[in-house]
Amino acid sequence: MKKLQVVPPAPAHREAWAQLYAQYADFYRREQTEEMRERVWGWLHDPAHELEGAVALNTRGVPVGFAHYRPFTRPLAASTGCFLDDLFVAPAARGTGAADTLLQHLRDEARQRGWTLIRWITAEDNYRARGMYDRIAARTDWVTYDLEP
Repeated sequence: MKKLQVVPPAPAHREAWAQLYAQYADFYRREQTEEMRERVWGWLHDPAHELEGAVALNTRGVPVGFAHYRPFTRPLAASTGCFLDDLFVAPAARGTGAADTLLQHLRDEARQRGWTLIRWITAEDNYRARGMYDRIAARTDWVTYDLEP
């Protein structure tokens, strides 16, 4: 049986990625326009931009999930970590190992690049994802704040 494959987002993935990203925004009840998706897609393909991405492809080569991530400086640890901004798997593909495969890809990238940590946040009520996260990662005691400029 062919496994899921994780690759950088390519032009052929644009439409499926946009549909997944719109579903992701809906899940978090965030407004997202085509213009916003176009901007993020542009960042993913701009070598000068910090945002990077990966898509999980099913056995037919169709994107069923994605991860968006970027390096971040960890001054107190005197190191660089990886911040996972977005991780999403299509509802129909949940339970197939797509999220695990994307996170393993990120772990491999972190090892190759010398990143000391992969960090992310999720919503308190994202119970299904948190079940997986609790299995593979350590939950922190940090509380997150947002300050509007």
